[in-house]
Order: sequence, then C-alpha cells, then structure tokens
Amino acid sequence: MIPHSFSYHVWVMLMLYELTKVKTRRVLLACFIVFLLIILKLGYTQLVSYSYLKNKADDLWQRSFPVEGDRGEILDQDGEVLATNLTTSSLVVIPSQINDPALASQKLAEILDCDAALLFEKLSKRASIVRIAPEGRQLDDKKSADIAALHMNGLYLIKDSKRYYPNGAYLSHVLGFVGIDNQGLVGLELKYDEFLVAKKGSINYYMDAKGYSLPLYPTEYVAPSSGMDLVLSVDADIQSVVERELNNAYETYDPDGIWALAMDPDSGAILAMASKPDFDPNHYSDYSSEIYNQNIPIWKTYEPGSTFKIITFASALNENLFDMDKDTYYDIGYEYVGGARIKSWKAGGHGLQTFREVLQNSSNPGFVEIGRRLGKEKMLSYIENFGLTEATGIDLVGESSGIMFSEENFGPLEQATVAFGQGISITPIQLVRAVSACVNGGYLYEPYIVDKVLDPLTGDVISEHEPVCVRQVISEETSAKMRDALETVVSDGGGRNAYIEGYRIGGKTGTAQKAVNGSYVGGGYILSFIGIAPIDDPEIVLYVAMDNPKNCVQYGGTTVAPIARSMLVDILPIMGVEKVSSQRPKVKSWNDVETYEIENYIGKKKSEVHSDVFSFQFVGEGDVVIDQLPRSQEKLPQGSTIMIMLGES
Repeated sequence: MIPHSFSYHVWVMLMLYELTKVKTRRVLLACFIVFLLIILKLGYTQLVSYSYLKNKADDLWQRSFPVEGDRGEILDQDGEVLATNLTTSSLVVIPSQINDPALASQKLAEILDCDAALLFEKLSKRASIVRIAPEGRQLDDKKSADIAALHMNGLYLIKDSKRYYPNGAYLSHVLGFVGIDNQGLVGLELKYDEFLVAKKGSINYYMDAKGYSLPLYPTEYVAPSSGMDLVLSVDADIQSVVERELNNAYETYDPDGIWALAMDPDSGAILAMASKPDFDPNHYSDYSSEIYNQNIPIWKTYEPGSTFKIITFASALNENLFDMDKDTYYDIGYEYVGGARIKSWKAGGHGLQTFREVLQNSSNPGFVEIGRRLGKEKMLSYIENFGLTEATGIDLVGESSGIMFSEENFGPLEQATVAFGQGISITPIQLVRAVSACVNGGYLYEPYIVDKVLDPLTGDVISEHEPVCVRQVISEETSAKMRDALETVVSDGGGRNAYIEGYRIGGKTGTAQKAVNGSYVGGGYILSFIGIAPIDDPEIVLYVAMDNPKNCVQYGGTTVAPIARSMLVDILPIMGVEKVSSQRPKVKSWNDVETYEIENYIGKKKSEVHSDVFSFQFVGEGDVVIDQLPRSQEKLPQGSTIMIMLGES
C-alpha cells in the first residue's frame, strides 16, 4: 500500500508542478503582452499621437491674444495713398485674473465712456479670454495710456489696426469704408475685400486653470500678414480738380446733387469719379446710408436729355442716312408724332439747317426726323449695341442697368422721344461709355477702376487689368465724323461755354426734365455737359451733371458747360496735352462776354502784380508770387478775381 500511496503523491506533485509551469508561462506571457502593449501605447503616444495630445493640452493651457494685420492700401495711379492704416490698441481681458470686476468695470467705463454694468457683464464671463468690443476696439493713444495707467491684473492692450482715409471725403463713394473688424462694407473696400483683407496673427501665452502664467512654456508670436495693395486707374490730380469744381458749384447753386465722371475712351479706365453730397469715410456713421450707399455716377438712372443725341446721331451716320453737311432739315418749331406735338426749345424753330446744325442747335424736331429715318429696329439695335440696356460691368458695387421700353411698347412716339434723350433712363457710366465709343473709333470698352493688385512687401504686380473691348459699334469713319461734328457743337453750337482757346474740345449739352413715378416734376431739371478732349485724338471723356440747381439759368450749356470747362482747363495740362496753334474759332453770340487774357505773375513781387481789367486776392505770407489761379494765358471777363499765392523767394 505504501509504495502505491507514495507513487500517487509523486504523481500528484508532478502534475501540480506541470500545472504551475503552465500557469507561470501564461502569467509571464500575459505580463509580457501587457508590457508590450504599454510599450506600444507609449510609442504610439510619443511618435504618432503626440501632436494631437499636445494640441489638446495647448487648448487647455494656451491663451491667444489676436493681433490684427494691416489691410492692403489703396493707391492712385501715381502711388498716392488714398486708404491706409493706423496702428492702434484694443482691450482684451482674462476674467480669471481680474481681482475686482466691479472696480475694473467702473474705471474702464470712465475711460471708454460706456455703461459700467455692460462692462461688468463682460469682465465676469466664464471664459478664458474676452475681447471688449466695440467699446475697447481701436483705442486712441490717450485711452490706451489711461488703461495702462490702471495697472490692473487681467487687462491687456494688444495691437490693432484702424482704417484711415487721409483725404477725408475725397473719392469717398468709390473707396467706401470698413467696419469695426476691418471688413469691407461699401465701395472698393467691399468689392475687393478678399484681396485687401489681412490674415490675423496672435500672441500665445500658457496659463494654468486659475489664469496664472506658466513660465516653463515660452510665449509664442504668430505674425499677421498684410493684405494686398490696390492701384487705381484714378489720377489723384485730376480727381482733385473735379472735387474742387464740384464743391464750388455745390455751394454756388445749391443743387439736390452734382456729379462728374472722367474716363479714358481708349481703354475704359476711370480717371475721376465724384458726387455731392459726399461723406468722410473716417466718420461714416455720422452720415445717412442714403448718402454713402449711392455712388451716383454708377447708381442713378435718369433721362439723359440732349447728351443722348450723340448716340442717335452716330447711329444714323453709321447707317448713311444723311450727309451732315449737304442734307438739310427745316425746323418749323415742332413735329407731330402720334397726335403729340413735340416742340423745339427755340420759339419758331431754327429754320433750314444742315444735319450738322441740327446737332449744334440741339433741335428736337430735327432729331425726331433722324429717329424716323433710323427706324424702330435699328434704333433699338444701336441702343443695345452701345451697352445702354445692361450694366457696364465696372468693378464697383451698386451699379444699375438703366430702363428702356420693351420692343412691343416701343411705338412711334417712344421712337421720337428716345431719339432726343427722353423716355430712356440710363446711368452716367453707361452714357460716358457709349459716347467714348462714338469718338474712339467705334469701340465699346468695359469700364474699370482697379488697375493693379500688388504684393505689399515686394511691390510686385500680382495681377494687372487689361482693357476689355466688348464690341465695335460704329465704323472708324463714322467715329471720325462724330469727332468733327462734336467739335463744332462747342465752337458754333450750344456748347460754346466749354470752349477753351488752345485746346480742341468737343461735346454736347443736356437739359432733362426729371421724371418721378412716370410723371415729370415741374421745374425740376438735370443739367449736364459731356466733353471730349482733345477732340482730334481723345484722351478724356468728361461728364458733369447737376440735379435741380437753384438761382441759375436752367440750361446745361449755360450753367454746367462752364463747370466742365473749368475742370478741363486744369486737367488737360495735368495730362500733358499740348496747346495747339490753330483751332476752330468760337462763333460769337450776342450775349457773349468779352474776355481778357491773364498774364503770368509767378516770380514777380507783390508790388508788381497789377491789372487794368482784373482784381486780385492775395493768399499767404511773403513778397513773391509762387502760384496763381487761374493760370496764365487763360481768359476771363473784366472784373474777374485772380487768386495770387505768396511766399518767400
């Protein structure tokens, strides 16, 4: 029995030993696997998910103070700055660091001139960082210094950028303005916002849960980037002349509005654009939205009046419907069309006229005849081809497209009135583009105002506008005839008040009764003049219009043509246009005032400035004439005042 029992125990012990070995192996294997998994996890954490985990930690510890970049500048064609940026400060707070929110709110409210209760609400937020806006945005130097002088924990002043327009209301409707966050809201600032906008940077701090700095981690600065710069086709010198004359006329005639537009007829480039009333974009909130949202040269639609006769005349010439110097029309003072009596502006009419004289005299009955010869289909076709039924596509926001009769509603009476600019409603930019096509060889261009986009650091050209010719509307031969005809309008016809000795000018006046809700407003007129210079090789088409001026003769040729003339007198030398030795002489009329040539006073002493026909106004200190307005060789009526600027030698 004993041996048997012994062997049994030995067998049991051997079995237990083997079982223990298996368990041990399993335990060891399990430990190895666990250890391997830990190693793999550590490796994965260190090598694969490190960035993810670090970013999660950064989100918990990091506080970012935004740093505004500089919005791209806007420049004129010669590099003069029209819109730029000022470096300012803005207030941000870390609520957890503020020891006494009530006291801080009260102190800040006194500096920022705002409601302390509103500030207390912001300073007490359960947030890691709070930007105090709009009260604490774009602070001036004094407010920034006053806040810094508080020496309160949790208050931080960070760099900000504020848009600034150095010339105030100058070109305001074109430039537009930005909001508190430097986003474009109106004008070019809105249209080109994606180019002008700057990418924000930041200052990144590391803080614990209580908002205290973690000195183990360095502060990180992420630099902002600047927006791209825009170079306009606008010439600042030409724009200044236009603004000056519009301001003078606005004060003199008290119109409901006045506007001007100048374009290069050979490319569609806008050289100047302005309208009054205007606004200062630095303080746009002080003005009505009806002022800053209405860029009149591209937005306002109205009957163009007699300036539209250029389009009708060019269309008929292109169809060879008359020889303007051989064929005639007898103006008896009226024409009957569809039972309506269409009168001439001159009582009794103009009598027998060549068709050139029909244009010079702006004879409405004569243009009824031209419209009759042109016919419904041809007239509608030319109106469409001249781009008067669609927006021009200029790179500005808020452009209108004009209003025209539908073909089924375009009867004989509508055909007659549209021929002389009544019954069709267009914008100034549409008219200027169409007239440019009449004088540049017949080519219709797409207007534009942004010429280049530049890299703000290198100045390299990123993109540049190429002139876009939409179509040829009339032949070059017809265009040459139009230039010749329009020059005689200024020398012999209704545009004589725009005549400038030494410069060959063409143009056409307009006097259009205002239509409101389909009815004409009694006594309300839009007076206008469109000029082309020099007419033999046009470099500028200038349009000036005035809405309901007071205390003046209600004719474009009498009131607005002299304004355009004053502009061109200074603009043409700016453009480098040389005076000519011969030109068509101006035909005198009974009411023309005798004019006298101004001599050159620049360089003379004050005591040497005298005249038998002019008076003088002296401006400035000194004894030597450094400038004068108007310039020498200009002609003015007797008794006119010449402004003399004095300075040191």
